[in-house]
Amino acid sequence: LIFSFQALMGKPYGSLPRKTVPRAEEASAMNFATLWDFSGFAQYSVLFYGYYNNQRTIGWLKFRMPLSYFLVGVGTIGYSFMIVIRTMARNANEEGGGDDTSFNFSWKMFTSWDYLIGNPETADNKFASITTSFKEAIVEEQESRKEENIHLTRFLRVLANFLALCTLAGSGYLIFFVVRRSQKFALEGLENYGWWERNEVNMVMSLLGMFCPTLFDVISSLENYHPRIALRWQLGRIFALFLGNLYTFIIALMDEINLKASYLLPFIIFNMHLEEEKIVKYNMTIWEASLYNGTIPENSTAPPIQVDPADVPRGPCWETMVGQEFVRLTVSDTMTTYITILIGDFLRAVFVRFFNYCWCWDLEYGFPSYSEFDISGNVLGLIFNQGMIWMGSFYAPCLPAINVFRLHTSMYLQCWAVMCCNVPQERVFKASRSNNFYMAMLLFILFLSTLPAVYTIVSIPPSFDCGPFSGKTRMFEVISETLEHDFPSWFGKVFGYASNPGLILPFILLMVLSIYYLNATSKSYKEANLELKKKLQ
Repeated sequence: LIFSFQALMGKPYGSLPRKTVPRAEEASAMNFATLWDFSGFAQYSVLFYGYYNNQRTIGWLKFRMPLSYFLVGVGTIGYSFMIVIRTMARNANEEGGGDDTSFNFSWKMFTSWDYLIGNPETADNKFASITTSFKEAIVEEQESRKEENIHLTRFLRVLANFLALCTLAGSGYLIFFVVRRSQKFALEGLENYGWWERNEVNMVMSLLGMFCPTLFDVISSLENYHPRIALRWQLGRIFALFLGNLYTFIIALMDEINLKASYLLPFIIFNMHLEEEKIVKYNMTIWEASLYNGTIPENSTAPPIQVDPADVPRGPCWETMVGQEFVRLTVSDTMTTYITILIGDFLRAVFVRFFNYCWCWDLEYGFPSYSEFDISGNVLGLIFNQGMIWMGSFYAPCLPAINVFRLHTSMYLQCWAVMCCNVPQERVFKASRSNNFYMAMLLFILFLSTLPAVYTIVSIPPSFDCGPFSGKTRMFEVISETLEHDFPSWFGKVFGYASNPGLILPFILLMVLSIYYLNATSKSYKEANLELKKKLQ
């Protein structure tokens, strides 16, 4: 919506300095390497925050660009929270309150087949689905009857958790060490170092994300958990690993921008005066005075000097810098996914398929075999990809569109890989019972992703020379400006009273008490349903 109105009604490219490539960058603005890095023309396009107008209204429809930019960003976060919570509630209702294992095998034997199926391929898929459901039921029954040495099991689980914590700590220390090295390289000049030193942080994070989940999988074999519980532990550990990588990336990004632009990234609380903006404003004043060369008095009626926007000096735009980093991360993650599928799945499957006849052992059932479809890796990949979109879309409004394209292409590529190159996981379990666990992880990453944007809106002054909020001390001032100019005075007073913390805090307390009451009522209803089922049996 914002992109469409800006493209249709806003001033075109080249009309303002914020929408024009500087003269010093024009020579390389259309180079492939520059565009691949989302600099040049891409940096000064509708892809990023800095391009958008700060006028209250644009076009013949008087579209309120700053207000719409603010409301769309906040509304997207609120709508995402609502959708995730509603999905969790629907999953909880579908799971029900009691066990569904009574006469489980009889129900599957006599009621599973769909007699309306007339397509052979559909029948094969249904047969495979019923076979998998029987395997799930058998595993559930075996796990419920399994006896184990409780003391040995506890020791192995404590050992496994200790090893997992050591792995996470080692990963965090390694990333911290590499980030410190990258800062040293940046201070000394990256042009003096090779490709590995320039990309060391990204490569180390990618290698950790590739090998640590495999190590966690080996560690989980010590715990002897139910396959569904083992997967949850696996997801939790990979979640902690990825979360550490994510915030380490943010800290590294902050340091990089601090070194390049002497301006801290608004993800870390800081108390720093805006010295660079003051210097830029002073330089712009000197530049404007030099245009007249001291020959035109202040009260002169002569027409203003026409200057090409490409020649106008401009200040730093940290919002665009942040948006560029998130877009680069999304694109690099997409390329890594595609390369992993083509090399890790396709070439491996080709090798196993054609060399199995002339090898010393059975490649299909031994090493390396066909790769399994990694449930935990794909689920967490989607969750963290969505977290990146939530976190970066405020600074790069077209990032959701890039993500939609990425999801469509990766869906077809992964569908092809699953059908041609992958085999099902050996561990069989009823995955539908883990739906709310996945949604809880998505809700948690949504909460963590909104913290930087909320802190930016509330506490950090926007850039003075770019974006829809330039000229304001805080981004949320666009609300008070709209109330002052577009609504009657009594409405502004009512809104001020309604936003008073003295009313908001009691309202939040009432909501918490209501949630506690409804949760207690739901538990009592669930227990009553269990008692009724027992009586019916």
